[in-house]
Amino acid sequence: MKMQVTEIAKAVQAVNAAQVWPDVNVTGVAFDSRHLTAGDLFVPLTGTNDGHDYIQNAIDHGAVATLWATDHTDSAPSELPVILVPDTLTALQQLGQYYLQKINPKVVAVTGSNGKTTTKDMIASVLSTQFNVTKTHANFNNQIGVPITLLSMEPNTEVVVVEMGMDHFGELDFLSNLVQPDVAVITMIGEAHIEFFGTRDKIADAKMEIVHGLKADGTFIYNGDEPLLQARAKDVAQRQRTFGINADNTLSASAIETSRATTSFTASLWPEAPFTIPMMGAYNVNNAMAALLVADTFHVRENPAQQALAKFVPTENRTEWLTGHNGEAILSDVYNSNPTAAKRVLAAFAATPVTGQRIAVLGDMLELGDQADQLHASLASELDPETIQSVYLNGEHMQALATDLAAKYPAAAIHYYPTHEQPQLINDLKQAVTADDEVLLKGSHGIHLENVLAALEV
Repeated sequence: MKMQVTEIAKAVQAVNAAQVWPDVNVTGVAFDSRHLTAGDLFVPLTGTNDGHDYIQNAIDHGAVATLWATDHTDSAPSELPVILVPDTLTALQQLGQYYLQKINPKVVAVTGSNGKTTTKDMIASVLSTQFNVTKTHANFNNQIGVPITLLSMEPNTEVVVVEMGMDHFGELDFLSNLVQPDVAVITMIGEAHIEFFGTRDKIADAKMEIVHGLKADGTFIYNGDEPLLQARAKDVAQRQRTFGINADNTLSASAIETSRATTSFTASLWPEAPFTIPMMGAYNVNNAMAALLVADTFHVRENPAQQALAKFVPTENRTEWLTGHNGEAILSDVYNSNPTAAKRVLAAFAATPVTGQRIAVLGDMLELGDQADQLHASLASELDPETIQSVYLNGEHMQALATDLAAKYPAAAIHYYPTHEQPQLINDLKQAVTADDEVLLKGSHGIHLENVLAALEV
């Protein structure tokens, strides 16, 4: 990004737009003064903390201009250009949309209960073989992160891949209309955020908001094996393409083979070109299929797509194999969790080769509302003492799973710890693990299983 202050002021319809500023060039945007770099526009947001209170820190880190809310005028700085706006978040969103229209790349928007980050990474990888691509960084997928993603584009960006998250109705509607995608992708419908929606039907309704801003000549790509999406897609006028295991999809997968480090499959549109991804688990095939359909929509050929998928790098902390201090293999997936994702990872973990024991460490899955205990207990269907010999459970809701497992596991194989007893879990686990074992870590970020991972890696 490179814009002068005067252009930014005009783009956000600044209250003091008539003011004359020096010709100051802005080369980036930041809303966190701690992560700001020289040349950035500082965007103070009001939440738990008021970003306006950190203006001096922003200046010290090299901010060259700032957006500023009109109700904070009395505390506006005098050392740099101040762009007055009624609301700084709205102005950030306006600026992101303005810059998107200025650069004018193709837009691919991705959402889903599971797999959206991995799919976003795969799409960016395959499209990068032919285009200059910008993608969502980390988890910048909300009303703040999406405009930051747009403003991070280099001027030569040809495609921007935007991940979109949501936990309430209306959020995807807003984001979709903000970016007006050329391609909209829904990976799948699960139970994530069911606390706010109540049913999978309502989750599907909310996910379908991603097509609200889809261009008239755009393409809607979705999981064709999901009846909830099939039914709702009938109301979408734009071109539709589906992926899945069933043969009636636009793109279907077969001959799936998975190991600890890779998964291979055959895609129906290119039966002579087998694909391999550097991730375990057949469930990741659908993410790759979505990426391949996007690639085909952009006329990327199968050979470069093959190579891109084979070497793509997933976002950190998403089902990655690591080695513990004792030499044990650790499958770390500590960024997020919900029942669908946990069951898929457990099934894949149970099939990996091991000479010792498989040990599952599961943390609470958050935002499941009144159904939390029932949904935690449902994980019992994927836990069998023949394949996963020992289970460590951390969090209040995991007690429901511990109760269900008592009917099928020896008492000594089930280890339950309330949230605050995680240090004891760590101590017990470290004493139990041997070099021949495999350990799965899976839980919502709020339960902080990354602490368990750090302890095992010491």
